[in-house]
Amino acid sequence: MFRLRGRATAEGGLTPEMSSSEGVEASDSFKRFENQHHFDPNLPTDEIELVDGALASGDSEKGVRVEVTPVGDDSPYPEVRAAVRNYDVDLPANTIRAWTIGLLLCTIGSAVNMLFSLRNPSITITTYVIQLAAYPIGLAWDLLFPNRVFAFMGIRFNFKPGKFNIKEHVVIVAMSNAAYGGGVLYATDVLLAQQVFYGQHFGWGFQLLFGITTLCTGYGLAGLMRRFLVWPAAMIWPSNLVNATLFHALHDNKFVDPAKMKIWRISRYRWFLYVTAGGFVWYFFPGWIFQGLSYFNFICWALPNNVIVNKLFGGYRGYGILPTTLDWTVISGYALSPLIPPFHAIANTVAGVVIFFVIISAGLHFSGTWYADYFVVQSSDAFDNTGAKYNVSRILNDQLLLNEEAYHAYSPLYFSTQFALCYGLSFAAVAAVIIHCLLYHGPQIKKQFKQGRSQEDDIHMHLMKKYKDSPDWWYLTLFVVMVGLSFAVCTAWPTGFPAWAYVICILIPIVWTIPIGIVQAITNIQIGLNVLTEFVIGYLLPGHPLAMMYVHGIFIPLYRPLRLIQKIQPHLMFKNYGYVAMQQALYFAQDLKLGHYMKVPPRTMFWSQLVASVWSAIVQIVVMNWALGGIPDICSDQQADNYTCPGGRILFTASVIWSTIGPARIFSGGAIYSSLQWFWLVGAIAPVVTWFLARRYPRSIARYINVPLIFGGSGWIPPATAYTYLCWGSVGFVFNYFIKRRFHGWWVQYNYITSAALDCGLILSTIVIFFALYLTSASAPRWYGNYDVYETLDQRGLAIKSFVAMGETFGPTSWP
Repeated sequence: MFRLRGRATAEGGLTPEMSSSEGVEASDSFKRFENQHHFDPNLPTDEIELVDGALASGDSEKGVRVEVTPVGDDSPYPEVRAAVRNYDVDLPANTIRAWTIGLLLCTIGSAVNMLFSLRNPSITITTYVIQLAAYPIGLAWDLLFPNRVFAFMGIRFNFKPGKFNIKEHVVIVAMSNAAYGGGVLYATDVLLAQQVFYGQHFGWGFQLLFGITTLCTGYGLAGLMRRFLVWPAAMIWPSNLVNATLFHALHDNKFVDPAKMKIWRISRYRWFLYVTAGGFVWYFFPGWIFQGLSYFNFICWALPNNVIVNKLFGGYRGYGILPTTLDWTVISGYALSPLIPPFHAIANTVAGVVIFFVIISAGLHFSGTWYADYFVVQSSDAFDNTGAKYNVSRILNDQLLLNEEAYHAYSPLYFSTQFALCYGLSFAAVAAVIIHCLLYHGPQIKKQFKQGRSQEDDIHMHLMKKYKDSPDWWYLTLFVVMVGLSFAVCTAWPTGFPAWAYVICILIPIVWTIPIGIVQAITNIQIGLNVLTEFVIGYLLPGHPLAMMYVHGIFIPLYRPLRLIQKIQPHLMFKNYGYVAMQQALYFAQDLKLGHYMKVPPRTMFWSQLVASVWSAIVQIVVMNWALGGIPDICSDQQADNYTCPGGRILFTASVIWSTIGPARIFSGGAIYSSLQWFWLVGAIAPVVTWFLARRYPRSIARYINVPLIFGGSGWIPPATAYTYLCWGSVGFVFNYFIKRRFHGWWVQYNYITSAALDCGLILSTIVIFFALYLTSASAPRWYGNYDVYETLDQRGLAIKSFVAMGETFGPTSWP
């Protein structure tokens, strides 16, 4: 990347004055680059050493001519160079063709995802499906419409301004990402709980405003934070590299440069087709024919009734210390494809899993800490002092408020060892990410805040400056309008969510979006804020109505209808605006970076994402209301077609913890899990230690330690397990460490397209299996690999050391 081309006076015949001037300029460029990337784990160490060596020796000031490729010709990151073109081609992006196809697919995807989110099992149309579907639709459009300019009332337009091109394709995918890239609109789950289970219906105005503000508040934040999360070269956003590679494979079907590969000559496009076809066919085995291939715990199959064996090797509720799977769903289902994150991110995440969810957890579990003998190693349920699932109806009064006397007569909440640890690690992660960001990225953030779009260019920022930018006031206006409408949503209807609580709520994404966004942009792993929002609202508004009948395994028997209550759950609205707004902001920032890589004009990106977001919210709410009115017995357990509304019923165990019982009774004072509060302090101190180590030993492994990932990279546990993360990490090690170093040419050409192909093959196969087999009530083949493999203690949730006798309990006799 850096090439020292020899002394100017020796090679170029320049005068001493010219040589000195050139040397000073090179020295300044080196110093700026070194300051920006001093702790950058994605930049190859040998290139940083080259810069440091030149600065230390003074050669750059003595007339050494230096060619700085990342600043001039290409990105400093080999991953980006492998996936993104370092030039721009003038192509139309803001076209009728792009808007029509984009809105069509946005409508279909939003409607299908919303409808099937009400069903269990469900299916999701992802943006990979849209990326694939949009390409033949765009080609078909070219066959139907002429390349001709029309005029109507003085307006000139063309339905086909040339061939369907890559920038139009990016706009279409960005619209779908904005609409449902993060899944079904979270606000619809809140509305389902309100309308079906609360017995409340505030009308269309409330529903539409609630849905739109959920999406667009995050968009305003994303735009305001472009100078930190989008424009800097160090903000790679690795998942965008997969999309970029697939775009180029579809639109630029060329053979591999023979100079880069000695043996392979196959084009990326053809390789993508082969791997996609293979993945499509293969998933029929773990998905239907031999389902035991998913959790391939053959040791548990051999000893299905041995408690210790099932605890240690069980992948479903145990430690899964022998991670073996032949199912891409298990590998990529939670943490996404392991071919995407850089290896240092994978290593930090897996290190956190091994340290906390295997070693420390095993010590706690097998020593009986937190009464672990009465529970499985991992479960996302909450339990009572008999080992049964916690029955919340026993601690609620007629107004669905906490009945203190009944609570103390029944039981405190108990968690499995892994679930309890996940709360402590969440505390540590949200503290660590702030300190980590201040120490490692503070100077850059300060400089970026002052310089804005005039900050140091990489090639992609330089190329984007030819387009008019979306001014900050557009995003600021959008954010202010959405905040105002959110206030209206909270106060104009009897939600029980006070305006002062919303102010505190919106401060959470404002403060945490930049730190979490920086970590995600560098590593492709997002640190969640769901526990933080639940913790805060649990202290602010304790003891508010539960307002749910089933919360992540905590069952409230339907022996009577719930009384009509006057408040929607403030807890859910706080989480919606606090956590989900930040999550949406990061999805939008990721899409803005995709447009940045693909050289789509920023104003086209702004309007396409904004319109798609508003339209998707409208479509999803319309479909939700149609389903509630048109599908018989919807949301009931006995619904004939399994439209049981799992999203509305399952709003996480935390809704009980934080809203009804409250965090003080779980984690404060003399509570069972009060020791987990120390994780706040551990999370705040640990980044300081690693920062000092990285400064003292800048070329050691300390450079790559990322404390937020160690604590929070495994944030999907539960429902993910240590087993799934170990499988994910094993595949990541093979591709992003072994293959990248031993077969670098292959990795550069095929790694990201392989990731896209594996995901696409799985998605297409899942769709076929779902519609052709599950919806037709077909039965999987009856044999050992589909039935007997589920008869282990791990799969049945019975890998438990001790059981309570009838009428007896365990644990303390009194509790907070």
